[in-house]
Amino acid sequence: MGKRVAVGNVEFGGAALPIIAGPCVIESRDHSLKMAEAIRTITDKLGAPFIFKSSFDKANRSATGSFRGPDMDEGLKILAEVKKEVGVPVLTDVHLPDQCRPVSEIVDVLQIPAFLCRQTDLLVAAGETGKAINIKKGQFLAPGKMAHAAEKVSSTGNNNILLTERGSSFGYGLVSDMTSIPVMQGSGFPVVFDATHSAQIPGGEATTGGQRDMIPILAKAAVASGCDGLFMEVHDNPEEAKSDAATQWPLDQLEKLLLQLQKVHQAVNG
Repeated sequence: MGKRVAVGNVEFGGAALPIIAGPCVIESRDHSLKMAEAIRTITDKLGAPFIFKSSFDKANRSATGSFRGPDMDEGLKILAEVKKEVGVPVLTDVHLPDQCRPVSEIVDVLQIPAFLCRQTDLLVAAGETGKAINIKKGQFLAPGKMAHAAEKVSSTGNNNILLTERGSSFGYGLVSDMTSIPVMQGSGFPVVFDATHSAQIPGGEATTGGQRDMIPILAKAAVASGCDGLFMEVHDNPEEAKSDAATQWPLDQLEKLLLQLQKVHQAVNG
C-alpha cells in the first residue's frame, strides 16, 4: 500500500475518492465563495471529501491579452475567505520559489503546474513550506520520471506529496494513458487524475480548445484504473468562464457525474 496524504480531513490513498474542484481562475470574491459553497453542498450530500481549487494567476495563458487572475495578494485574501467561510481546504498554483512561503501561510495545498514540474528551485521551495504539494505531470514527461520530481520535494523532509496525471502530448494534442496511474503510484505517493485539463485540445488559436463531452469518459476510466483522487475544474457558466472555458465542467452536472464516479470507485475497490 502506498503512502496516505492527509489535507485536513481529506485523505488521499484511503478508502474514499477525494475531489479537488473549483473554477480554473479566481474571477471574483463573490464567484469564488458561490462556487465553493455550491460544490461543498454537492460533495457533502454525496459524502465526497472536497478541496476547493482556484488560481490567483494563470501564468501560462496562450495570449498576452488573456485574463490571468486578480494577482497573488488579492487572490490569497479571497482564498482565505473561502477557507474560513465555507470551511474547506484550498489549493492554488505557485509559479516562482518566492511565492511558496506567503502562499503556504493561507492555502493547504501548493500546486506545481505541469510545465514547471522539473523546476528544482520551485519544487524545493514548495517542499520547505511543509504543506501538501500537488505536482502535475508535464505533458512532455514519461510517468516514471515523476519520481524525480517527488524526490526533489521529499529531499526537504516533506513527504506530503500528490502526483497528478493530466494527459500527454501526442502530435499537437493530448492523449491519456491510464497505465501512467499505477506507474506513478509506484513512486509511493497518491495519484490524482485531472479529468478536465486532460480533455484540452492545445492549438494555434488565442485560447485552448477542448472536448468537454469526453471528461466523463476520461474520469471513469481513471477511477477504474485506481486513481486516488480526481481534479476537475468546475464553473456555473463554463461558456463565459475567463479561463479554460472549453473544458470546465458545468456545476449543474457535477452531482450526476460524481455519483457515477463513486459507483465505479466502489465497484473497483469493493
